[in-house]
Amino acid sequence: MTTAVETPRSARRDAEPPLDIARIRVDFPILARRIGDRPLVYLDSAATSQKPLQVLDAVDHYYRTSNANVHRGVHTLGNEATDVFEQARVRVARFIDAPDPSGVVFLRNTTEALNLVASSYAREMLQPGDRVVLTEMEHHSNLVPWQLAAERRGLELAFIPVLADGSLDMERARALISGGPTKLVSLAHQSNVLGTVNPVREIARLAHDNGALVCLDAAQSVPHMPVSVRDLDCDFLAFSGHKMVGPMGVGVLWARPELLERMPPFLGGGSMILRVELERSSWNTVPHKFEAGTPDVASAAGLAAACDYLDAIGLDRIHAHEQALVEHMISMLDEIGGITVYGPRDLAVHGGAVSFNVADVHPHDVGTIVDREGVAVRAGHHCCQPLMHRLDVAATARASVYLYTTHDEVDALGAALHEVKRVFGV
Repeated sequence: MTTAVETPRSARRDAEPPLDIARIRVDFPILARRIGDRPLVYLDSAATSQKPLQVLDAVDHYYRTSNANVHRGVHTLGNEATDVFEQARVRVARFIDAPDPSGVVFLRNTTEALNLVASSYAREMLQPGDRVVLTEMEHHSNLVPWQLAAERRGLELAFIPVLADGSLDMERARALISGGPTKLVSLAHQSNVLGTVNPVREIARLAHDNGALVCLDAAQSVPHMPVSVRDLDCDFLAFSGHKMVGPMGVGVLWARPELLERMPPFLGGGSMILRVELERSSWNTVPHKFEAGTPDVASAAGLAAACDYLDAIGLDRIHAHEQALVEHMISMLDEIGGITVYGPRDLAVHGGAVSFNVADVHPHDVGTIVDREGVAVRAGHHCCQPLMHRLDVAATARASVYLYTTHDEVDALGAALHEVKRVFGV
């Protein structure tokens, strides 16, 4: 449905100049690798993206010139490291259009960010019998933490079904959110398996009208399209640096600061405290209350550089490029024949991940054979076992694109899949 489009980028797509992919690829040294005698065709960016020189240089520059611990010293290096870390917070807030950087909490990844919400928010602000609404397409990172929270607090978990076309059953969503004791809706902005871009504005409006909050797993959306926490009107949003051309080891939870103020700490230790006595402690201001111990300052510097890099290219243009690649890929898979493609066919609600199965060939075998051709795809359940059950499969192969992916690489996948069919005689 057209209400699922989360930004006006589709309307502007034709007006955007195309990406200079050849120039972009120069920034990513790993793309020059060869796998055996084949050039690397990297179609696994939904799992982790490759890193441009600008990000690698930012991490290296920090370690070479300003490496020190933050918030604890008065010497020059300590002050420089603190400035790097806190300026990265400001840069990330601007990247997601957050009005207040104090809502940006640095963590290791999306998983840790969602665990923070499920632990701290649920512990303080949910009561036994309260309902948390999830969807059948959730990554385990946005499912298992809520299962743990439900066990601890006696919560009810309810799930919005996934329809045959890969979209959410919005009629059922309205029933679950508007009826009964729903206090929170937590869902993926974009599915890492189906590529479905969910109608989170509509869901947020429905949730808020019924007194519930909204938590978004934005790991697959923030790297690929403009995301504004103000525009989406969510209450929590989590994403990872390594999926958006940034370093591994840094993730972000954005939350409305007034919610963070009410939530208890997630981890205890240094930095998150204001005063410590033998019998009790008091907590630091937000967001520092949730950043116990020494942070990964270098990765924060790299994440800020990634924000600069993506903004300079333009997320509207990146998204339009990915949509063209996905249209090419789905058409190519259909033409090969004997391949089942999962997820929506409507590009307006489709991100850059395409899951598929070759008839009578296990996805792991598909992944192994195409790797011999230099093509890297992901194979397995993609940390979405309930969704695999809903699709009635054990696993899928998944090809995912990004700003550096070319149409020639999509064709290389097609050639590799022809080799799969030849090897297995299907």
